Amino acid sequence: MQDKLLQTFFAVVLAAGLALPVQAQDPVRIGWTAWSDAEFITKLTAQLIEERMDREVELIQTDIAPQYQGLASGDIDMMMMAWLPGTHEDYMDAVGSDIVSLGILYGYARLGWAVPTYIPEDQLSSIEDLKDDAVRSQLDGTITGIDPGAGLTRLSEQAIEDYGLDGYQLQISSGAGMTAALARAVRRDEWIVVTGWSPHWKFGAHDLRYLEDPRGTLGSFERVHAMSRQGFYQDNPEVALMVSRIQLELDVLQDAMFYAQENSYDEAVTRFIDEHDDLVDYWVTGNID
Repeated sequence: MQDKLLQTFFAVVLAAGLALPVQAQDPVRIGWTAWSDAEFITKLTAQLIEERMDREVELIQTDIAPQYQGLASGDIDMMMMAWLPGTHEDYMDAVGSDIVSLGILYGYARLGWAVPTYIPEDQLSSIEDLKDDAVRSQLDGTITGIDPGAGLTRLSEQAIEDYGLDGYQLQISSGAGMTAALARAVRRDEWIVVTGWSPHWKFGAHDLRYLEDPRGTLGSFERVHAMSRQGFYQDNPEVALMVSRIQLELDVLQDAMFYAQENSYDEAVTRFIDEHDDLVDYWVTGNID
């Protein structure tokens, strides 16, 4: 009886030339962390989905570990900040079989400990040099870090152990806290070592160099992936394909991040889209003019 009623309903609707009701699509839920590159690439992706694909986006800001868990559980749809193969290795070991890579956003990313270039290189050029008593005194035994859940924090703690940096403490903070401490030290010409990564706007704001890492504890070049929950592509093929086409050169990304820091991320996203319209059109449509 119910099937016959449904058939009658659809027949009446079609005969009257009426449109069938369209089921509303859920918002695309994107997790992000308040890191400069993550904020730019996430807000760029969100704007393209909203303006070019007419889809609603919900941005969910949280630490990186809950993002991996959220993808695995299906509570979020995507994240734009998987550092592989080393930085987020622990998270991938835990949930990698339950999530999907949508592709590489950019390569040649790296982690390391950075110092202002006014610190004499003949006194501090390598992590090994941190064991010198005079260097330790200049730095007050402090490595300025970021948030506790970051892969860089885990690797930095390992570096302190691997290099036997007795008398040093990794100061847990946040990305914003680290850059504020760096700017304060630069204004005063003080010594400072910060946990760093590229791309980051601080390399445009300050003259910095990475310390050599002869043991390789902090890893080598990384690639940054967009990741999704299982089934996201099947539910949202156009969005997933668009994200899979996004690729950025590191210097272009770093320029956009520096502009965002000097202005705002929304302005930086709009500026990027205006200046790279052919590239953005390819991301959205897949067509090459």
